[in-house]
Amino acid sequence: MLNTRVLSSPAKINLWLKILGKREDGFHEVATRLVKLGIADTVTLTLTEGAAGIDLSCNVPGIPVDDSNLVCKALRAFEAQTGKSFGWQIHLEKSIPHGAGLGGGSSNAAVVLRAANDLAGSPLSLEELLRIAASIGSDVPCFLLETAAADGTGRGERVTPAEFSWKLPIVLIKPAFPVPTPWAYQKWAASLELPGVLYAPQLCPWGEMVNHLERPVFEKYRLLPALKSWLLSQNSVRAALMSGSGSTMFAITSTDVQAAALAEEARLFCGETAWVQATTTL
Repeated sequence: MLNTRVLSSPAKINLWLKILGKREDGFHEVATRLVKLGIADTVTLTLTEGAAGIDLSCNVPGIPVDDSNLVCKALRAFEAQTGKSFGWQIHLEKSIPHGAGLGGGSSNAAVVLRAANDLAGSPLSLEELLRIAASIGSDVPCFLLETAAADGTGRGERVTPAEFSWKLPIVLIKPAFPVPTPWAYQKWAASLELPGVLYAPQLCPWGEMVNHLERPVFEKYRLLPALKSWLLSQNSVRAALMSGSGSTMFAITSTDVQAAALAEEARLFCGETAWVQATTTL
């Protein structure tokens, strides 16, 4: 249908996430590198000819389908900016787990924002779309960029395209629990390092991999530091880190074959309740 777009909505990892301090507005100043992954949700967006409103559905129970979903927030903000109301029908076919630090909801919002602008005749520029995206969530703007990688500053919402020539094999491991992002940032200042766990930057050809949010998250969710230490003990692993505020841990290997084998080992290590996926950076 001419009024329908079927969209690929990729996940991301943070190759590094550095907290530079707390700001007067209550947010934290960060410096981060976000890289898109081969795993993606599929989002179907239709501009309907009926009454104005948003009809949202999702294949995963428990994902909100009301105005609290970032997709709905993106469309409301788009309508507010254009001064027009539309009828929207959206279906989210989720492959990216929720509360994982992989940016699934942010990615959904960004691709819907871009597609809505296209379906409405492109009334807004990329700069206007980026401003809307920044108002919705810190990770949303990076998914509006065409590049596979982006650097985020401010609270993460100020993004610039980044050169990234590596196609890295990745293993993603998300335990059965999510980690609330606001909680992780709130606990950062008072958190302490656990003895015997590697927090120091891991020096790689693509940069120094480090995540300052590991400190508060590892204090509470003790499976995650154990998982990181286990990953780093595997011969095939070049580096391992938590993505965003978690709960996903990821490992980088040298080959896709190694990643597939590591994924099988991780399923045995973590048990049946963990979500494990081998993929690559885009």
